[in-house]
Amino acid sequence: MSNPEETSQIRIPGTPDMAAPAALDNPKADIASLDDLERHLYAHRYAQTGISVYNGTIDPVKASRDSGEALAILQQEDYELLCSEATGAMLERLLGHEELLTKTQLSQVKILMRDRAAIVDVPSEVQTAFTRLTTESFDVWRRAKEKSDWASFEPYLDRIVESMRTIAGYKKAEADPYDVWLNEFEHGTDRAFFDAFFSQVKDVVVPLLADVIKSGRQPSRRMFDGKYDEQRQWALARDLMVLEGLDPDGMLLLKTEHPFSDALTTNYGVIASHVHEDDVLSNVYSMLHEGGHALYETNVNPEYNYTSLKGGTSMGMHEAQSRFFENYVGRSEEFAPTLLAALRKHFPGQMNRVTARQLFMAVNRAEPSLIRTEADELTYPLHVLIRYEIEQLLMSGEATASDVPKLWRDRYKSYLGVRVPDDARGALQDVHWSQGMVGYFPTYAFGSAVGAQLRATMVRQGMDFSDILASGNLAPIREWLRSNVWRFGRSKDSTEIIRDACGEDFSATYFTDYLVEKYTAIYGL
Repeated sequence: MSNPEETSQIRIPGTPDMAAPAALDNPKADIASLDDLERHLYAHRYAQTGISVYNGTIDPVKASRDSGEALAILQQEDYELLCSEATGAMLERLLGHEELLTKTQLSQVKILMRDRAAIVDVPSEVQTAFTRLTTESFDVWRRAKEKSDWASFEPYLDRIVESMRTIAGYKKAEADPYDVWLNEFEHGTDRAFFDAFFSQVKDVVVPLLADVIKSGRQPSRRMFDGKYDEQRQWALARDLMVLEGLDPDGMLLLKTEHPFSDALTTNYGVIASHVHEDDVLSNVYSMLHEGGHALYETNVNPEYNYTSLKGGTSMGMHEAQSRFFENYVGRSEEFAPTLLAALRKHFPGQMNRVTARQLFMAVNRAEPSLIRTEADELTYPLHVLIRYEIEQLLMSGEATASDVPKLWRDRYKSYLGVRVPDDARGALQDVHWSQGMVGYFPTYAFGSAVGAQLRATMVRQGMDFSDILASGNLAPIREWLRSNVWRFGRSKDSTEIIRDACGEDFSATYFTDYLVEKYTAIYGL
């Protein structure tokens, strides 16, 4: 493949030739072409999502190369559909006829133009090669983590970083490659934004954590020690989906190494999670986290199904929803009795002597640890900061994959005071780099902060947040989020959603104030 103008165009059945003169003065034909283009892109998206979900859950090891090839072919056809000269001309013509478009159609045109601009300058063969690489590297990572074998994954990370730097150069040659990818995952951000954000958070978290450690008091987790039957844990996971407000008839629950979620339409969502026999709370908070993602995806305006507007607007806003339900709901004292009731249903012998207060204190125990996904709210941003700093070094060329394990160990010792015993619990613990998502990690901390601002806005607008949590019925919270965040899909960026919902721009102060208030109370500081 070379550039799209030099290739044979994929013709959309039943669609007028968008390059033909007859289409130039025919807005109705262009609108029909827009609809057909969207439906074909949707069909590809549906297939790509399904392939990716099965690749991360039920596919056998030998399927990796085959699924990677299928994804590469679909991506190549996406490229030809979206980046052809005819499609570009059609979108430009429609933008010139705003008065004839519905609000939804105008949003579609603008998002398709942005999606097109993001890839049109990247040669198709470069993008498809990257898709093949990340599909293969995911399979390598999965086996490397199982064996704690960084050496086997190392060459793949170097290739992924080099490919991402190359692709960034095509996208925006004058920009810093890491800035390009930060903006890709959260529109409008760059290193300057995240440097300022992490500086503010670090200035609060580090001394607060030091005070917690100095206090010498730690809530006990001993009441949760023991073995928890895996089948019962999966039954608990299904109950947690319903508790959050997900429709079980529209959800598929699968098993995976690293939890994730996705949705093909508002009618069909997927949560892939894992359970640990000796840690039932890991299951609880993984499900609440992924359930937040699924709630976002399945509560987009259903009129956006089969269009480019379907889905969350950014990874930061997505993480705001997952971290909201994991933490602001799931780790609140008011919601603890509801969670405890769900646990008692499936593990009565182990949970009947546990109190709601004990559950609340145990899940909010703040202490340095190894695993990001299991970290408490207070130390969590430091886990993300470590990854952010290492990513900058990789993308700038100041470090290569061979340096990562030591960089990881040194920062965990410096920032969290913990020793990393092996790479499985160190640099191999997360799936993201294997899938070409360098630049994603900062959105976790950003999303946590956005969630704090959304919560504060609900309270300021008169919602009795504590009473709602205590009731166990989350419907009012879901409805507020649906009305102010979820329903817009990709038709609004995060900055616009935050401004419209909160009446102000993003501020990390809500997050830092929340952490200070919560952990000062828990530890009696």
